[in-house]
Amino acid sequence: MSKGKVLLVDDRPDFLDILGERIAARGYEVGRASSGGEALAAVSGQGFDAVVLDVVMPEMDGIETLKRLRELDPGLAVILLTGYGTSEEVIQALALGAQDFLVKPADLDSLLERVDEAIARKAAARS
Repeated sequence: MSKGKVLLVDDRPDFLDILGERIAARGYEVGRASSGGEALAAVSGQGFDAVVLDVVMPEMDGIETLKRLRELDPGLAVILLTGYGTSEEVIQALALGAQDFLVKPADLDSLLERVDEAIARKAAARS
């Protein structure tokens, strides 16, 4: 049985593959998207419990993707992940409804702890 359904969004395929395999090995269903547009399409078509979203991406950055994801699904838990986080981005992301903000390379256990918390909150909100 799956612990939850997580969408990983990053423009680096190698990062998506490695993180996706590690999260799947821990019992989660994992979807992958390599752009903000792909993430929006995936969330529209499938019921994800949480999204782990890179901030720095070409075309549509993580902050804009976050805004659009929240419009699609206001209850969706989004955790931002970046190697270039600034305090301004953190404040903006949290104000837009991001669940959390982690800096790469994030510890897998810390990331999954936040994913579990997000899934639990979403489940509680449904009941």
